Amino acid sequence: MRIGIVTLLLAVLVVAGCGKSMNKILKSPDPEYKLRMAEKYYVKKSYNKAQVLFEDIMPFYKTRPEFQDIYYKYAYCAYYQKDYMNAENLFKTFMEVFPTSTRAEEIDYMRAYSYYKQSPKPQLDQTNTVKAMGVMQTFINTYPNSTRVAEAQGIIDICRAKLETKDQKSAQLYYDMGHFRAAAVAFTEMLENFPESQQSDRYKLMAIKAWFRFAEMSVEEKKVERYEKVITEYKDFVDRFPDSKLRKDAEEFVLLSESNIKKLSNEQVKTPA
Repeated sequence: MRIGIVTLLLAVLVVAGCGKSMNKILKSPDPEYKLRMAEKYYVKKSYNKAQVLFEDIMPFYKTRPEFQDIYYKYAYCAYYQKDYMNAENLFKTFMEVFPTSTRAEEIDYMRAYSYYKQSPKPQLDQTNTVKAMGVMQTFINTYPNSTRVAEAQGIIDICRAKLETKDQKSAQLYYDMGHFRAAAVAFTEMLENFPESQQSDRYKLMAIKAWFRFAEMSVEEKKVERYEKVITEYKDFVDRFPDSKLRKDAEEFVLLSESNIKKLSNEQVKTPA
């Protein structure tokens, strides 16, 4: 059984701060007494003390029936102390050691939930958010009739919204910094990544705006081609969102693009060969 270095260090620190009573318990040669005390601390929600005692008696109980319950509570001690990284690993190990446990559904869910609890703010790296979505979906597939399915799906939706927020902020930052081509591509990718988003028409509008700004900043010989891109994107907007309230806003960029194309064409005609 793997117990992380972080957990061991935590145990040492906890022991140092537990006082004489904990030292007395730990020095006892009676594992059954230690188990009773661990259970007592667990019920009192003194999870740090319970964790130390459960860990201490694991070697003695490893081959006994009580071991599953000990390890179950040991894993929860990490979770209740908000040590979600270690809790996820312990829940995972529980399933490896007790694959036929009647607690399998609960522990599988808690492992996924521990990933979710590690999900950071949208502006930060979302690796754990993606993992949480994947493990939650696996849970749903494994236990389709579970009473936890609705909650699991809700967490997946929350995670997806967080990923959407992160991508939206990144795309908007490109636009605000004047990187219009990158912004247009980013907003377009959001339509593919989040096709059911309620913000889809706004993302398409932002892509149109970005392509228009990109055309404005282009060298003369590229402008007509890039204004035509705006018109093409608008046609796609209408096909996708015929009833969108943002259609008139998108149409303004088409009218401006058509006007600019006309001006550029007239200037080319006037330019002597």
